[in-house]
Amino acid sequence: MMGAVVLLHRWLGIAFCLLFAMWFATGIVMHFVPFPSLTEAERFAGLAPVERVQATMAVADAVAASGIADPTRVRLIQRSDGPVYVVSGPSRSRAVRASDGQDASVSSPEVALAIAQAHARQRGLDAAHAAIVAHADHDQWSVPNGFDRHRPLFRAALGDAAGTEIYVSSRTGEIVLDTTRSERGWNLVGSVLHWIYPTVLRSNWVLWDGVVWTLSLLALIAAMLGAVLGIARVRMQGRQISSPYRGWHALHHIVGLAATAFVLTWIFSGWLSMDHGRLFSRGQLTPAEAGVTNALPDWKTAASLDGKPVSSSAREVEWLGFNGMVYRRERIGLDQQVLVRLNAREAGVFSAQEVESLMTRLAAGCSAPSVLAVNDDYPAQSIVPGAPVYRARCGDIWFDIDSADGSVLQRLDASRRAYRWFYGALHTLDFPVLLAHPRLRDVLIVGLCALGLVFSITGIVIGWRRLRLSFAS
Repeated sequence: MMGAVVLLHRWLGIAFCLLFAMWFATGIVMHFVPFPSLTEAERFAGLAPVERVQATMAVADAVAASGIADPTRVRLIQRSDGPVYVVSGPSRSRAVRASDGQDASVSSPEVALAIAQAHARQRGLDAAHAAIVAHADHDQWSVPNGFDRHRPLFRAALGDAAGTEIYVSSRTGEIVLDTTRSERGWNLVGSVLHWIYPTVLRSNWVLWDGVVWTLSLLALIAAMLGAVLGIARVRMQGRQISSPYRGWHALHHIVGLAATAFVLTWIFSGWLSMDHGRLFSRGQLTPAEAGVTNALPDWKTAASLDGKPVSSSAREVEWLGFNGMVYRRERIGLDQQVLVRLNAREAGVFSAQEVESLMTRLAAGCSAPSVLAVNDDYPAQSIVPGAPVYRARCGDIWFDIDSADGSVLQRLDASRRAYRWFYGALHTLDFPVLLAHPRLRDVLIVGLCALGLVFSITGIVIGWRRLRLSFAS
C-alpha cells in the first residue's frame, strides 16, 4: 500500500509541482491586487445629473417599449446622448429613450466613445485622446458571467497616463468595467494565472469549470498523499524530528511537514472555490422565493409617484418593486439617497417594518429583522455605504436584505454558512479576529504563501531530477 502511495504521489507531484508554485505565488499578488472591476464609487462618480425635464415618457410606457416580459427594476440615467430608461429583468436589460421609448442600445462606435468620454470627465479622468479600440463579446477582463446581459462590449482606451480602458455596454450604454495598465499587468501574473483564466477557456464557463475543478481535485489528492507519506516517514531522534532523506528530498520533507496544515487547508478550500453547488448550496433563492422577491409590480402605479418632484441633484432614479408595491429611489450621493413611497413620507431606506412585511410572504416562522453588525461572522454590505443590512432568521435559513434597494444580498442555509468557513475563511484567512488586524492578516497570508512556494520549489527540483533520470535510463 505504501508503495502505491509513493508512486502516485511522485508522479502527481511531478505533474502538479509547477501548478502548486504558481498558485502560491499568484495568491500573494491577488491578495493585494484584485481582479479589475468597476466599483460602485467609480460607477456613481461617472454619472451625470439626470435632466428630468427631457424624460417625458411614463415609466409604464418605457417598460412596455422595452419588450422585457418580466421587468423588476427601471432606472433613469443621463447619457451623453440624452436620458434613457434602463429596464431590467432577472436575465436581461434593455435601454429605451426617455423621450419617446425608441431603442437606445449602442451600435455606433462614435456614440460609445462619447459615452465613455463623458463618464471619464465626470470622474476627472483625462479623455482627450480616447478612442474605441475593440467591440467584442469577450476579452481577458470581461469574461465573468455578470457581463452577459451587456455583450458585446465597446472598449475605449482613454490614452491617459494610467492606461485606463473603459467598457461600454452595447445593450444599455452604461459603463460596466474599467481597467488600468497597472491592474492588467499585475492580474496577468495574479488572477489570470491563479484561476487558469485565459479568455479562450474562461469564455466557455462549463468547460472552464470542469477543467479547473478537476485539476484542483487532483492537486488536492497529491497534497493528501504527500501528507500521509511525510508523516509516515518521520523519524524521531530523542525529542527531535528528523528525516530519513538527504539533500533536496530532506528539505522537501521537513518544509512539507511545517507547511502540511496550511497546504492541505489551502488547496482544499481552493478546490471548494470551484464547488458551484456540487457539495454545498449556492446561496440562491428557490424559484418560490424568487417569485416573491421579484414579483412583478403594477408599473402603472408608478404614475402616482410622478406627482412628487425628483431631486435636482439626483444622478440616478430607480423605480423598483418591493413587497408588491412600486417605490422610487433617487441616488443623490454615493452614500445618500431618497426613497419615495406611495402615500407615505419619504425616507432614506426601507424600514425594518417594511422588510418584516416582505419576510412574512417570503418564508414561514421568520424572526423580526435585525440590523447586521459590521463585524458579523457572515458579512454583507449595502450598495449604499452606511445603509443598514437587515437579517431575518426564518428557521434554519437566514435572509440578508439591503435596506437601500430591497434586494436579497444573501440566503444563508446551514450548508452556505459552513461553506463560508470551509472556503472563505480557510482560503483568504478572513476570520473575524484577523479582519480586525489587517496588517497581521497580510503578514500571515504572505508568509504562509511564501512557505508554500518554497515547498513547491523543492518539489520542482526533485521532480525535474526524477524526470532526467527516467529519460536518461
